[in-house]
Amino acid sequence: MNLLITGGAGFIGSNVIQTILKNPEIKLLVNMDCLTYAGHLANLTAVEGHPKYTFQKVDIRDKMEVFSVVKRYDITHVMHLAAESHVDRSISGPSDFILTNVVGTFNLLEACRCFWGGNLKGRRFHHVSTDEVYGSLGATGYFSETTPYAPNSPYSASKAASDLLVRAYHHTYGIDTVISNCSNNYGPHQFPEKLIPLIIQNLIDRKPLPVYGDGMYVRDWLYVQDHADALWHVLMRGISGETYNIGGNNEWPNIRIVEIICDLVDELKPEFGGGSRGLITFVKDRPGHDRRYAIDATKLKDELGWTPRYTFQEGIRQTVSWYLKNQDWIRAVSLKP
Repeated sequence: MNLLITGGAGFIGSNVIQTILKNPEIKLLVNMDCLTYAGHLANLTAVEGHPKYTFQKVDIRDKMEVFSVVKRYDITHVMHLAAESHVDRSISGPSDFILTNVVGTFNLLEACRCFWGGNLKGRRFHHVSTDEVYGSLGATGYFSETTPYAPNSPYSASKAASDLLVRAYHHTYGIDTVISNCSNNYGPHQFPEKLIPLIIQNLIDRKPLPVYGDGMYVRDWLYVQDHADALWHVLMRGISGETYNIGGNNEWPNIRIVEIICDLVDELKPEFGGGSRGLITFVKDRPGHDRRYAIDATKLKDELGWTPRYTFQEGIRQTVSWYLKNQDWIRAVSLKP
């Protein structure tokens, strides 16, 4: 396959590339990324000289450039990860989310439709989405692939719209598509505005640890390397036209996540003086904050044989350790406009 990964310089994309590039099915892997504040080629130094890897700096909102990449590299498979993804940013500036997540997905679908034409055999479009399209859960129950969409933020609404576009291109034009909706990811190279790296960095800097509301918002946490492995399973073995939910079976309230990170930092960096939980600060809740997300990944397990390899205890310890040891990376990405 000639595989195009969009957003490959970002957190999930860079982990995916490093995880799957070794597979013999890949003839060429093209990383297309416009290198926004969250995209960094430093995430990919381990593969930059790989003979099967190439990078193209292209904004997915630029239709002609997207078309050019798909045609020039004779792309046969797409794993579409490029997206604006931070909910707080979508509240303060929703237009970027519509243009990137909706129009960008449309541009990519159109490029594939145009250049694949009637030759659709051996070609596939894998759209990577989020569990946030399903809205919010109560204290019990799980999101499944048949849960109705009920997005509650501009971010999740833009992802829901792009999911539906992909579905429409499958049913209208016969393109082989698969969609995956994942739970919250964590791990190395995540931009420090997200909860887990933000808490780690604030602990290093001995700053207050902001926790929304009462801290009892529950998320299902998925280690990024488990997600990368699941995405390869879906790309290679998923049934055309189907959706697969990817979860870590790791539900935690936000306050407990923060406490666990505090305790790990106190253990791993005793020179900080301990007492990290004393930095926890409850702040005003954000608008439209979903109470709970939880994924039922039974379909992925039963049909494709995937289960997560990392427990949360393993993954969070590796994550905290990585951030403690990679302050040069934090400084570099934090300076990027």
